[in-house]
Amino acid sequence: MATKRSAPRQASAIAAPARAPYDAAMPAPEFFYVPYERFLEEMETVARLIEADEWRPDFLVGIGRGGLVPAAYLSHRTGIALLSVDHSTGEAGFGDELLDRLAAKIRDGARILIVDDINDSGGTIEYLRAAIDAKSGDPAGLRIAVLVNNIRSRSHSEYHGSELDRDADKRWYVFPWEAVAPRETLTREAAEVPERIA
Repeated sequence: MATKRSAPRQASAIAAPARAPYDAAMPAPEFFYVPYERFLEEMETVARLIEADEWRPDFLVGIGRGGLVPAAYLSHRTGIALLSVDHSTGEAGFGDELLDRLAAKIRDGARILIVDDINDSGGTIEYLRAAIDAKSGDPAGLRIAVLVNNIRSRSHSEYHGSELDRDADKRWYVFPWEAVAPRETLTREAAEVPERIA
């Protein structure tokens, strides 16, 4: 019996943000380990902002890896259903099908709230907004929530727990779920966008 093969998927017209190569000569970043209590305070702030808004999401979408834990907490706190998209793999096209599904949900009238840990450079948020908006045709159906929002970011979040100014604060934020990573891994991840920490 012959197996039917599907046609190869076309690459998305919108490219995922490029990752800078690791440069061991860069100065080591200063790490700021976010205390668990602060994480809970920021989650509560975001939850209250969502509850106070007339715009109510039908789904929370945790963005892998950093947004998965905050989205799960936020889902428990608000009772809003949770979906997830792993954007952290760097694998071309891996999350495209899931982003297409989110766009289809918005076209069908659903409201989607993407959750991430930090809006730092804005690259992830910019990529996700463009990829989903291009296929949903309804930018009003998509919003972003983050724990920490960089006021210098090229993208914006509608909800955030706190703000930082990257011109004044160059520390690399390490959230509780990241604290188990080896220091070398944290250093390499911090160096992916050098202007955040230099």
